[in-house]
Amino acid sequence: MGRAQRDPPALVVPWWVSLRSTHPTTRTLTNLKYFATCARGLEKVLAEELRELRAEAVEPGRGGVGFNGDLALLYRANLWLRTAVRVLMPILEVPVQSTDDLYAAVQSLDWSRYMTTEHTLAVDCNVRDSAITHSKYAALRVKDAICDQFVAKRGKRPSVDVETPMVGLNLHIYQDHAVLSLESSGESLHKRGYREVLTKAPINEALAAGLIQLTGWRGEVPLVDPMCGGGTFCIEGAWIALRRPPGLTRRRFGFMGWMNYDVGLWTTVRDEARRQVAKVLPVPILGYDVRGDAMHFSDANAKAAGIGHLLQFQRRDVADFQPPPGPPGILICNPPYGERIGEEKDLVGLYRTLGKAFRERCGGWKLFLFTGNAFLARQTGLKPMHVFDLFNGKIPCRLLCYQ
Repeated sequence: MGRAQRDPPALVVPWWVSLRSTHPTTRTLTNLKYFATCARGLEKVLAEELRELRAEAVEPGRGGVGFNGDLALLYRANLWLRTAVRVLMPILEVPVQSTDDLYAAVQSLDWSRYMTTEHTLAVDCNVRDSAITHSKYAALRVKDAICDQFVAKRGKRPSVDVETPMVGLNLHIYQDHAVLSLESSGESLHKRGYREVLTKAPINEALAAGLIQLTGWRGEVPLVDPMCGGGTFCIEGAWIALRRPPGLTRRRFGFMGWMNYDVGLWTTVRDEARRQVAKVLPVPILGYDVRGDAMHFSDANAKAAGIGHLLQFQRRDVADFQPPPGPPGILICNPPYGERIGEEKDLVGLYRTLGKAFRERCGGWKLFLFTGNAFLARQTGLKPMHVFDLFNGKIPCRLLCYQ
């Protein structure tokens, strides 16, 4: 018999799907399963963030963290998580050997529980180490399975909107195991909305927030970036110290297009968070950079983030760096490391200068250096106390702690 005539693969359908009678209303459910993605190396930080939000069954994995909670927790996660990139709600898990298997599995779900023909949809897919190798074709098969079901039952199909779909779907296939999820975040959560103009090789906002949290800094001592670029470390640090959620002024999340979107519940969650935001920083947060354009970008970004009046940026070469007067604190920086800016040989002097300035003028301070170049890190002449292995995109990096 032909391949297309085989029986569909056995489904592993999450238990919460079977509880929905007509629509996926989660108001009556208190233990939904979610998965928040993050940069590799930040899983433990994200897990701690979720525990602070009182998530249940928190389980760090590779590139993300699984957790349980209700609909309000889903809203709080999108609003508060600083290190997450997306928050997903899995609705189907199934072994697949071909796109025909995938199509049959997706068709087995009742898609009227998740959308109508008036909804728009989009499918994002990533595939690794599987018999299915073409991510775009796999995404197309998922879309076709959904639309074909609506045509068969309603005579009409939902439309595709790849930019701002009302219902976004995420398909992850790894070693012939497919997980299809509702995408609750919409645009990536690292996009806070304050960086209109990007500096060269800017650090991702979610990664920057995660690196700050890895230092242990929570706003008790000064925070300084001696090579601040666009000011991302300073802005993310200020939001942490002020207890300002990174999603507070975001206009749209993916869950707002879902059939069970509870605008009243979302308004309550957002307003509760808004009342907690402090207005004054408990400690100084400062940024320095030798480039005049960096000062312009830092000031503009801080103003867009609503905290321009709280942060201090000064133009200063790292060779002339002096820590601010007062109690010692945390220095954190992301100097270029030859992958995106300049050649390795041209950066040796920069790292040596940074190490010299830290040794000679920063007694009592801790320096956290984020770099993807071990050779350049050694040029500081400093021996790290702690090392955290991370990734900046696909680049293996380390956060090095010196005292």
